Amino acid sequence: MKNFFRKVAFGIGPNEQVPADPLKWALDQVNDVPELSWKGKIYSEKELRKHYRDYIYGDRKVLRIKYKDNKTLYKTHKNLLRHQTGQKFWESLEISIRHNECINSKHPVLAKLWMFWGNFFAISEKDYLANYSTGPYQREIIRPNLNQSFEKMVYDITTSWAMIHHLDNSESAGPKSVTASDEWRRRKKEPATINENHARELLELHTVSPQAGYTQDDVIQLAYIMTGWQQRWSKKNLETGNVWFNSEYHQRGKKIVLGKEYKKGKKSLAVVIKDLVNHPNCRDFVADRLCRYLITDEPTKEMKQPIIDAFKKTDGHLPAIHKAAITVAFNYNKNYKKFQTPENWFIQIAKIADLEWPPSPETMASYELGTKPTRKQRLPEKILERLGHPPYRPKQPNGWSDYSDDWLSPELLIRRLVYADRSYAFTKPKNDNKEFYHKIISKNFDEPEKILDYVFKNMVHRKSERNVLLFNHPEFLKA
Repeated sequence: MKNFFRKVAFGIGPNEQVPADPLKWALDQVNDVPELSWKGKIYSEKELRKHYRDYIYGDRKVLRIKYKDNKTLYKTHKNLLRHQTGQKFWESLEISIRHNECINSKHPVLAKLWMFWGNFFAISEKDYLANYSTGPYQREIIRPNLNQSFEKMVYDITTSWAMIHHLDNSESAGPKSVTASDEWRRRKKEPATINENHARELLELHTVSPQAGYTQDDVIQLAYIMTGWQQRWSKKNLETGNVWFNSEYHQRGKKIVLGKEYKKGKKSLAVVIKDLVNHPNCRDFVADRLCRYLITDEPTKEMKQPIIDAFKKTDGHLPAIHKAAITVAFNYNKNYKKFQTPENWFIQIAKIADLEWPPSPETMASYELGTKPTRKQRLPEKILERLGHPPYRPKQPNGWSDYSDDWLSPELLIRRLVYADRSYAFTKPKNDNKEFYHKIISKNFDEPEKILDYVFKNMVHRKSERNVLLFNHPEFLKA
């Protein structure tokens, strides 16, 4: 059962006791959302959004105009602006906070579920959002909702600044709204039209899934309901103003989504979200994604049913849903092992081997002041980018894949060999001995002597080969 600790979390560290009751250990971690364990400075979403504003305003309104005839000077000053606004720092800090929670907190199971929901409600790589906003969005919108209802989480995410910006809902205006008849629209030939992005993703990826059988007209009608939810734009803040409901952009009249009629106005969004999250297909979709994340690429109906039942019985209370998913993972642990995504794999290495990772708050503070990392040190997002899995930069709104086959290419497996080798540079001197490896292998594998024999008998030249062999052993790659 020792792989269960890696299935629902990131393994057992060398200074931790192996829990006598693995299921209770996991279930006890998901009732509440504790304070983050990071001891350094944590910046609020609004603070980082201001840095984002400073960048886009400085680039769009100052540098492009000032250096329109000199591309070399424009590039030079744009790089200076990136440094001044922390564009190359904030993502590293956020990943350090994230990894610290996985490795050093007392709630690694909750941290792994936080990672799941961050990918479920993904912000794709767009408009420098990963540099400034995606980390804070996951930290301030998703994580505090882990002990709330799924309905509340969906509503808070749907109306968050990051998601509104990511899916362009500010650009959506009802063709029968007040703004549709504005003189400036006629003068500039900009008719009021809806943007379907946000409505489509709310249906397809965040609630009922295509299995609900919604139509293009349902997407349009939902987009009408969502008109008016936008960033408060100004010449100073551009699109970084707080989200508000602008009734002048809202489509007049009733709307019908999946056969139900909704009135006009601000409150209609909350009503339609309530209906969507209580749709049977939404419960099945959430259960399917959780099982695929924790257990197997092809969840069975029997696996999903306890999660669906918990969802229905508790009106989507997330701790109940999480406990049901953990229990299912426990019950099926002997029969299924899940190939780990690169980030999960990397965090498990760092935790189990007690590596000097993530960068400390002091190290991150020095980076903020402009100190370059040493050859030994690496910025977190660079390592994950080279492993093929920068968590805040999925290419599509559906996030990073949970299917094993998508991570089994020869190139990605070779990169794991390379970074397992490089991980030796982060080994603490006191851990550089056979006794240490015996301890960590004994805590995390059911047949430790078999793994130890494999690791030490196949070493040829360098001590770092221990890490290459151990962390790419089939028993480690799957959990």
